[in-house]
Amino acid sequence: MITRLFAGVLALAAAAAPLAAQAPPLTQPLPIDPKVKIGVLPNGIHYYIRQNPKPEKRAELRLVVNAGSILESDGELGLAHFVEHTAFNGTTNFKKNDLINYLESIGVKFGADLNAYTGFDETVYILPVPTDTARILERGFQILEDWAHGQVFDSTEVVNERGVVREEWRGRKGAGDRMLKQWLPIAFKGSRYATRLPIGTEASIMSATPSRLRGFYKNWYRSDLMAVVAVGDFDPARIEALIKQHFSRIPKAAATAPKRTLAGVPNNREPLVAVATDKEATSSSVDLIFKLPKEDTKTVGDYRRDLMERLYLGMLNSRFDEISQKPDAPFLGAGVSKESFFARTVEGFSFGAGVKDGGIERGLEALLTEARRVDQFGFLQTELDRERQDVLRAYERGYTERDKTNSGAFVGEYVSHYLTGEVTPGIEYEYKLVQQLLPTITLAEVNTLASKWITDENRVIIAMAPDKPDLKAPTTSELLAVFDRAAKVPVTAYTENLSGDALVEKLPAAGKIVSGKTNTPAGVTEWKLSNGARVLVKSTDFKADEILFSAYSPGGTSLVPDSLYMSAAYAAPIVQNGGLSKFNSVDLGKKLSGKVAGVAPNIGSMTEGLSGRASPKDLETLFELIYLQFTAPRLDLDVFQAMNNQITPFLANRGSSPEQVFNYTVQVTMAQHHFRARPFTTATWSEVNPQKAFAFYKDRFADASDFTFVFVGTVDTTKLKPLVERYLAALPSLNRQEKGKDVGVTAPKGVVEKVVHKGTEPKANTIINFSGPCVYAPENRFQLRALMEVFQIKLNETLREQLGGTYSPNAGGSCGRLPKQEYSINVQFGSSPENVEKLSKSVFSLIDTLKAKGPSQADVDKVKEQILRSREVETKQNSYWVSNIGARDQAGEDIAGLGSQYDEMVKSLTAAQLQAAAKLYFNTANYARFVLLPENSPVRP
Repeated sequence: MITRLFAGVLALAAAAAPLAAQAPPLTQPLPIDPKVKIGVLPNGIHYYIRQNPKPEKRAELRLVVNAGSILESDGELGLAHFVEHTAFNGTTNFKKNDLINYLESIGVKFGADLNAYTGFDETVYILPVPTDTARILERGFQILEDWAHGQVFDSTEVVNERGVVREEWRGRKGAGDRMLKQWLPIAFKGSRYATRLPIGTEASIMSATPSRLRGFYKNWYRSDLMAVVAVGDFDPARIEALIKQHFSRIPKAAATAPKRTLAGVPNNREPLVAVATDKEATSSSVDLIFKLPKEDTKTVGDYRRDLMERLYLGMLNSRFDEISQKPDAPFLGAGVSKESFFARTVEGFSFGAGVKDGGIERGLEALLTEARRVDQFGFLQTELDRERQDVLRAYERGYTERDKTNSGAFVGEYVSHYLTGEVTPGIEYEYKLVQQLLPTITLAEVNTLASKWITDENRVIIAMAPDKPDLKAPTTSELLAVFDRAAKVPVTAYTENLSGDALVEKLPAAGKIVSGKTNTPAGVTEWKLSNGARVLVKSTDFKADEILFSAYSPGGTSLVPDSLYMSAAYAAPIVQNGGLSKFNSVDLGKKLSGKVAGVAPNIGSMTEGLSGRASPKDLETLFELIYLQFTAPRLDLDVFQAMNNQITPFLANRGSSPEQVFNYTVQVTMAQHHFRARPFTTATWSEVNPQKAFAFYKDRFADASDFTFVFVGTVDTTKLKPLVERYLAALPSLNRQEKGKDVGVTAPKGVVEKVVHKGTEPKANTIINFSGPCVYAPENRFQLRALMEVFQIKLNETLREQLGGTYSPNAGGSCGRLPKQEYSINVQFGSSPENVEKLSKSVFSLIDTLKAKGPSQADVDKVKEQILRSREVETKQNSYWVSNIGARDQAGEDIAGLGSQYDEMVKSLTAAQLQAAAKLYFNTANYARFVLLPENSPVRP
C-alpha cells in the first residue's frame, strides 16, 4: 500500500509540482528507505532503528508481538488482551506498579503516553521516553525486554487486574456492541474473526489465572514473533547496541512451538446479509463489502496500481460528498474504501452510508447506482486532473516536511512493515516515483478499476437501525432486491460546470499597516491596521510547510435575544456549508484543488472568529478566503435543507441513548435549566431560521475594527505584509465598541445529587462537578492544572489499580474568564452499579487527604516532570502558539509569559501550593454528583 505515513494527507488540497523523468521499470522492486536500519538478531527478533530529530530529546519505542486474539483457543478467550494488561503490573525488574511509578517520575503519563493495544493479529506496546539522559533511555529498553519475556503474572495482581479488564469490557457494552454481536457472526461466517473479539467475555476475564496467562505468553511471546522499533532523537549505533544487549539473550523459539498461521475469511457464493437492530441505537446505516484477495505491493507496478486505486476512490468519494449536499439526498453521508477486511489475507471494497430511518434500501440503491454510473460512463478528465493535483501536492508536502516529521509518524509504518510487509521506501523515493507515475495513469485505466472489484460472489451486506415500533427494518430479500433494481435504473453521465472566475474577481483597495511593535521575548510582532484591526505574527521553524491562523472579536451569541439564539448558535456552520461568493461548497472545493488553504468561521457565546491553515506557497489563497468570509458569505438553502435532513434524524433518536440522556441532565442541571442550555432536540433545532442565521453572521463579520488576526508558522513577514494590507486592512470597519454580555447562566449552589435511570446494560457512569469563582491569572490556572495532574495520578492508583473498580477514571478542570471568572472541575469514572458508592467515597477520601495533608513530594515531582516534559514538545508546535497567543492577548496578559516564566512557575511548584489549591477548588460544600444507572437497577445511591 502507499506509505502509511503520507496516506493520511492525500486528501489535502495541494498544487501540482514539476514532473520528473521517466519512471523505472514496473517490475523493479521497491527499495527500503535507507534512513531506517532493519536487522534480525540470531534468535529471530527483528529491529528497526531510525534517527529522527523531531520532537527533540524524545524517542518512540515499540515492542511488536505478531500475536493477538485470533490465536486464542476456545478456552483462552480474552487472554491476549489480558496479558497486555499484566505487562504493567509486574515484571522481572519492576515489581507490581513500580513500572508506572518510574515512568511517571520521568515525565511519561500512563494512558496518554504509555500504552498498548491488542488486535486480532498483533499486540503492540507503546513507550515514548526522553533521550537526554542515557540511563533513562537504557531503562526504556529494559522495560521492552521485560514485556517481551519478563512478565511474572503475580497472583494478587492478576486478581486485581480482572476487575480493571472487566470494567474495560463493561464500558464497551451498549447498542453498538449488541449490534456488533448480531452482524459479526454473519459477516465473518466460517472465520475465527467472528468469535475472537480481543476483549473476551466477562466469564473468560474473571476466570483468568496466572497459569493460563503464562501458557499463552509462553506460546506466543517468543523471539520469532517479535520486533523492536525505535525512532527518535538519538545515536543509532547506541540504540542498536542496546537492542542487542537486551534482546539477544531472549531464547530462540523452540522447534516445538505452535505454528503462527494466518486466519482467513472464507469465500461465499451467496450474499451474507446481516440486519442488526437495537432499542438504544440512534441511527441507521448500510454497508456493502465485496471481499477480495489481498494484493501485495512489492514492485513499481504494484505502487502504480495503488495510485490508480487512490485516484478512483478519491473521485468516487467526492461524488458521494456532492450527492449528500442535495436537498433530497438518498443518504446523509457516504464513502467508499478499499482496505483490509479484518484478515491480513483479505481486502474489502466497501461502500458505507448513513441514512434516514427507513432509508436503508434507498441508500444502498444510490451507492450501487453511482458505482454503475462510473462503470458505464467513467469519470471526467477534469475530475482526474483535480485528484492528481491533490495527490501530487500531498506528496510534495510530505517531502517538504521530511526533516520536520514527528517520530510517531514513522513508527506505524515500521510496525506495519514487520507485521504485514507493507512497503517503506521513504518519502524521497516516493515523491520522485509519484511524479513519474501519475502522468502515465490514464482516465481509461482508472475507469475500469471497479469492474473487477464488484462481483456476484463474496458480497456482504450489513444494515443497522433503531428498533422502534414505527420503523420496519429491511429483510434479507428486500436488501437483495435492491441489486436488481439498481441494475435496471437508467443512469446518465455525470456533468459539471465549474466557473473559471477567480475567487476574488476585483481586488479591494488596499489599506495600511499604521504602526507596529515587537514583543521580543515572545518573538511576536504586532501590527495595527488602518481599519482598526490588529495582526499578531510569530515566525517559527517547527514545520517547513505550515502556517496556522486564527481571528477573534468580542460579541458572539450573547448579543442576541433568546428568540434568535438557536439561529445565531448555528450561523457559522450554515454559512460555511453554503460556500463563498458565487461558489457553492462543492464548487469551492473543486476551485481549491491543488491548494493547501482553508478557513472556517466560528461563533461562540462571547466571541466570533475564524481559524485556518495554509502552505506558505498558498498564503494569498488563505487571505482571499479570509476576505470572502467577511465580504461574500453565501447562504445556500438547498444545502441547508440537506443539513436539516442530516441533523433531524440524528436528533430524533438521541433520547434512546442512555449516554445522551445523561449528558443532557448534566448540561441542564449545571446551567440551572437556563434557556440557552436546553438539550439539542428536534424541537430546539426547529427554531433555527437560515435567513436569520445568515443575517446574524453578516452582522458579526461586518466590522473588522475589533478583530485580531494571529499567524504562526513558516511566515515570511516581507511576504505577509502586502497581503495583510491588501486583504485584512481592506476589510469593512464600523468602529463598533462591543463586548460579550453575561446572559445569566450560573451553576447551582450547595450539594446537588442527580440519578438518571436509562439503558439496560449493567453499567454506571458517575460525574462529580465542582465549580465556583476563580481569579483568572497565569499562576492560578497553572496550579489548577497541576492539581488535576496530581489528582489524576491518585485516581489511577486508587480507583483503578488498588480497587480494580474502573478502567479509565478521569479528572480535568479549568479556570475560565468569560462571562465571569469561574472554575469547573469534572471527575468521571465508569463502573458497575454496585461500585458507584464505594468509588465515590474513595474520590472524596482522596480529596480530603489532599486538603488535609497535601500531595507527597514524589507526586509533586512527577507532576513537575510531566508538565516540563510536555512543554518540551508542545512549545515546538505551531498549534500551541496560535492558541495560547490568542488566549493571552484576549486576557490582556503578557504573551512572553508563555516561555521561560512558565517553566520557572512549574519548577517552583510546591506541595503547599497544591494543598492550598485543593482547599480552594475542591469545595465539598458545593458540588454536583450525577449517576447514570440501568433502568431496572436495584441500586439507589
